[in-house]
Amino acid sequence: MDTKTGDGLRLALAEYLQTRRAVGYTLARTEKLLNQFVDYLVASDAAGMSMASALSWATLPEKSDGSWRNYRLSVVRSFARYLNISDTTVEVPVIGLLPYSPPRATPYLYSAAEITALMDAASILSCPQRQGTMATVVGLLATTGMRVGEAIRLDVSDIDPDRQLLRIRDSKFGKTREVLLHPTTIAALEKYRSDRAQWQPTSECPALFLSLAGTRLLYCNVHHTFQRMVAEARLSARSGKCRPRIHEIHRRDRRRNGCCTPNRR
Repeated sequence: MDTKTGDGLRLALAEYLQTRRAVGYTLARTEKLLNQFVDYLVASDAAGMSMASALSWATLPEKSDGSWRNYRLSVVRSFARYLNISDTTVEVPVIGLLPYSPPRATPYLYSAAEITALMDAASILSCPQRQGTMATVVGLLATTGMRVGEAIRLDVSDIDPDRQLLRIRDSKFGKTREVLLHPTTIAALEKYRSDRAQWQPTSECPALFLSLAGTRLLYCNVHHTFQRMVAEARLSARSGKCRPRIHEIHRRDRRRNGCCTPNRR
């Protein structure tokens, strides 16, 4: 395969993604970044992939931080290794080309009172649908330990009230698991599902949590809204490395906290 032309690179990229997805990787962000990298090579008339071109692209934009640059370069490195197997002219960026030591964040362990305050803070949102959705998302993360992305991917059919189970599909490495729920959590989800049907009676989207447009929630919007709720609940950083983040709600300190039920309304 000719990896020195744009068409050749795009074909090689398609095969690379197909190969890795066959063993369980999703690679949504990887696909987007590598397509951008190939576009960059074509636009710059580069004769194939070189360490210099990979480094030049990885350090864009100029004001990006070290972690983002390293991530971009690591994505190219994996692709280059794949290509180098059949084309030794492809240069593989060496590890350590962009030295960076990321600061390690300290987990923010939420108390039961803080979870309650966050759920109450959803009242600042613009309408009942947004209020109910975000309060339920926060409560569900706290009671189940699931990740934000997993909550966003939930469909209405993933709730099994008879067995008191929640099915979490396509988690890491494409695995699916079932989570046993407390009866109060099942009741809260059933109430949200009933409210959802009134808020979005014509939506055909299977997602449990819906946006105002009747579509599945986007992570960036959930994250932004959560930060508004943090401010309203007056939660503050405990140190420069310990800040209230939505990723860590599932790490709630259960040694001190009791049961927290979502959507108490």
